[in-house]
Amino acid sequence: MKAHKIPNKHPLAALALSSLLPLAMIVSAQAQADCPRGDLDDLYCDEDGNMVADRPADESEWDNPDTLVFAYTPVEDPAIYSDIWQPFIDHLEEVTERDVRFFAVQSNSAQVEAMRSGRLHIAGFSTGPTPFAVNLAGAVPFALMGSDDGQFGYTLQVYTHVESGIDDLEDLAGKRVAHTSPTSNSGNLAPRALFPDLGIVPDEDYEVVYSGSHDQSMLGVVARDYDAAPVASEVVERMAARGLYDEDDVKIIYETDAFPTTSYNYAHNLHPDLVEKIEEAFFSFDFTGTALGDEFEGVDKFIPINYEEHWEMIRTIQAANDVRYTREDLEQE
Repeated sequence: MKAHKIPNKHPLAALALSSLLPLAMIVSAQAQADCPRGDLDDLYCDEDGNMVADRPADESEWDNPDTLVFAYTPVEDPAIYSDIWQPFIDHLEEVTERDVRFFAVQSNSAQVEAMRSGRLHIAGFSTGPTPFAVNLAGAVPFALMGSDDGQFGYTLQVYTHVESGIDDLEDLAGKRVAHTSPTSNSGNLAPRALFPDLGIVPDEDYEVVYSGSHDQSMLGVVARDYDAAPVASEVVERMAARGLYDEDDVKIIYETDAFPTTSYNYAHNLHPDLVEKIEEAFFSFDFTGTALGDEFEGVDKFIPINYEEHWEMIRTIQAANDVRYTREDLEQE
């Protein structure tokens, strides 16, 4: 069956898909009661202690929609990614026997809010915003893209123009450096947590300018609007593959070990039978010969993960930045 796409030029229309549902409808009886929840919002409980929201105890509160809304993390050109994801959308429709709508999100906060309010059922959240989605929206991370040997992840890379005269991190002193957004892991939080031990302190030793995205950071470095930029390796690799910048114009002056990449999540209150079908669709999808496989080079399949284990390093970085999983902190991006 064919996917019903929401026009990308009207992203808010996609969010409004079920906007008439009052928030009170998703505030379950279990969430109102006193229960273990750790960092989770008061809407959720965590009786099993795995750091993600439990499915509501009351079966009448399980969501089993005829149409599923799927969103990928905010990107510079949503129209391109709508087409790239179409082979997977078709597969998801076939396995779940539901219509699936692709929703092109414009910001991390809008994406989290959409799942929190019940308007988004399946989503790929960027690395840094994933803990916000877990704690504020009841997102349950279950998969990410990886290789056949189980490897996954991306690195933080710091780029500068080849003619900048900058050769290492300490050379950033007094410079203008593009961070992406406050909630971004590689684009902001990891540099703030890691760079001081390497001899350079963001906001003190160099000026931080928020570009809004990894794409804009890289293009700004190429244009020499910024002296340097910390970015996610997977993003700039895809940009280079699409010819969006000349790799000879830039150089890397620093790179970390691998972080987990975009997490794929379902809403905590989905019917368990539907969740089983969603997981089946992800883990049975063959990237070979698809636009998605071409875009995410080196990726062979979705591999299973759990938030408690695989996001431990990210939570540590965020704690070092005194991040609080609140809507106010998320909206600072």
